Order: sequence, then structure tokens, then C-alpha cells
Amino acid sequence: MPIDFEVTMNEYLPLRDVVFNTLRRAILRGELKPGERLMEIQLANKLGVSRTPIREAIRKLELEGLVLMIPRKGAEVAEITEKNLRDVLEVRCALEELAVQLACDRIERNRIRELHAAAAHFRDILDSDDITQIAAADEAFHDVIFKATGNERLIQLLNNLREQMYRYRIEYLKKKECYPQLLKEHATIMKAIEEHDKEKATRITGQHINNQVDTVVDTIRHKED
Repeated sequence: MPIDFEVTMNEYLPLRDVVFNTLRRAILRGELKPGERLMEIQLANKLGVSRTPIREAIRKLELEGLVLMIPRKGAEVAEITEKNLRDVLEVRCALEELAVQLACDRIERNRIRELHAAAAHFRDILDSDDITQIAAADEAFHDVIFKATGNERLIQLLNNLREQMYRYRIEYLKKKECYPQLLKEHATIMKAIEEHDKEKATRITGQHINNQVDTVVDTIRHKED
């Protein structure tokens, strides 16, 4: 297992979180490949830490669905599968449709301004070669909608789900040919929320997520061929 990534220390985070963030980023960026074994000793030596934070990080990555524990083999990077994708995005679709419906009823003027600013930032950053920055801007746009619901439990559920779907969001955003449609969907959802049009906001949100499913499924199937 060649390791070509480095740990970046952060004085404000516990070591286990620093190691977790390092390994998570390596998986999401493809520096650790699907099916690749995660050897605790090798990782610990490379990152200059003990095996304990490595073990804790691997356990947390397993909860996110990024790592699988294989009997008698140990940990390995999870494959991106069509079944997992559909499972995650079915739940996301239901929750985000509820979120836009509540946002249509409850959004305040300051949130509308935030939503326009987030949409503009996302549009401006699409020329970046850093997919993680583009993903962060996409998440920020949706975050404004979630906050507009005023429902803390729903926001918590969506934030928990975000970690499980981040990998699929990255795969989708690698397809630059999808950007014009993505921008159009953001603009339509934003306009529907502003106009308190729950039916349209719900429909476009479902379409927005299903387009991501179709694109990533095609990617998965091409990799399997």
C-alpha cells in the first residue's frame, strides 16, 4: 500500500480527529483506492502516530461507510456501489424534499439573501480544479435551505447523512458537463422557495437528486465494465 499523503496537524483538534480527517480526505480524493487494505502499522509509521488513533479513525470511517471490516483480513476502503448510492440518496431525497417544503413556508428575507450569495459563490467556484472546494460550496447552498426550515432535528439528520453521501457528491461533481444543469436546478429551487411554491420546489429537488443518482450510477457501471 503506497502512501503519498501527509497528516496535517491542527492544534485545535484531538489527534484522532486529525488522523480521521487525513484518511477520509485520502479516500475521497482517491489517494486510497476502493478495495485497498488499511494496514494500521504502516499507516501509523507513515503518519508518525501510534496505532490507537489509526484504529479509532478506521472505526469512524466504517460508520460513514467509507471503510469495510473484512473477517480475517481487516479494514479496506469500501467500493462505491450502486446499491449504497441508491440507499443513501433515497433517504436524502425524502429529507431534502421535506426541507424545501418547510423552507417555502418559513424562509425569512435574510435567508433569501444568504441563499443568493451561496448560489453566486457556487457558480463562481465552478472553474476551480479543487473538487472538494466545489463540493463545499454546493453543501453551503443546501445548508442555507436547511437552516431556513428552523427544524433542528431535521438539520441534524441531514448533516449526519451528508457524511455518507459526500463520496457520491464528489463523483458527481467530477462531471463538469453536468454543471449547467446543476446551476439551472439551483436557480429554479431558489426561485420556487422565494415564491413559496412548495410543489415546484419539491419537484425540482427530487429531479436534482435523481440526476445525481443517474450520473453516478453510469460512472459505477462503466468502472465495472
